[in-house]
Amino acid sequence: MTQDEQKRRAAIAALDYIEDGITLGVGTGSTVDFFIDALPRLAHRLAAVVSSSERSTAKLESLGIEVKSFAEIDRIDLYVDGADEATKHLHLLKGGGGALTREKVLAGAARRFVCIVDASKVVGTLGRFPLPIEVVPMARSFVARQMIKAGGEPVWRKDFVTDNGNIILDVHNLKIANPLELETRFNQIPGIVTVGIFAHRGADVLVIGEKDGVRTLGR
Repeated sequence: MTQDEQKRRAAIAALDYIEDGITLGVGTGSTVDFFIDALPRLAHRLAAVVSSSERSTAKLESLGIEVKSFAEIDRIDLYVDGADEATKHLHLLKGGGGALTREKVLAGAARRFVCIVDASKVVGTLGRFPLPIEVVPMARSFVARQMIKAGGEPVWRKDFVTDNGNIILDVHNLKIANPLELETRFNQIPGIVTVGIFAHRGADVLVIGEKDGVRTLGR
C-alpha cells in the first residue's frame, strides 16, 4: 500500500460528508488533488464551490466544476483539506503548498472541517515538518530574527510567492508542544500574515488513510 493509495483512500472517504445543497470549500495539496479528481460525480449535489488556491481552482475548473469567489459566499458548510501533520487532538500543521492563509480563512468560515491525510502525517507532537509562515516581504528579516529567538531555524522559500503576493518562511526544528499558545504568540508578530499552526481552528474530523483501510478521529 503506497502513500498515494493511502491518500486516495482518505480522499474518497471524505466524499461521504457531502450532502445535497451544501457550499463546499476545497483546500490545496496532493491529498486534496485525489478528492478533486473524484468530485465531478457529486458536483450536481453542491450549491457552490470555493477554493483555497489558484492551483485548486484551476484543477476544479479543468474538470468542469465552477468555482465561486469567497466574497460571493455567505457560508461554507463543509471544508475539505489536507495537512502536513496532524495530532490526535485534531491540531494541524499546514502550509507546505503555500496556501495557508486562504486555507485558514476557509477553515474559519466552515461549519465543518474535514481533514484528509495518509497515516504518515499523524504525529504525537507538531513540528517535525518545518512550520510555514506567510510573511509580508518587507518583514522577512525581522520575522526571521523572531523565529531564531523562539528556537527555530527559519529558511526563506526562495522563488515562491503566495497567491496573496507574500513570501514563506519555513521554520525548522521547532517542537510545538503547545500549539494553541504558539499560534497566538506568532500571529502577534508584526509582518506575519498567518502561521501554519491550525489549533484554534483545527479539524472537526480527521480522516486517515491507512494500509488496512480508513480510520476516523472526531471531536
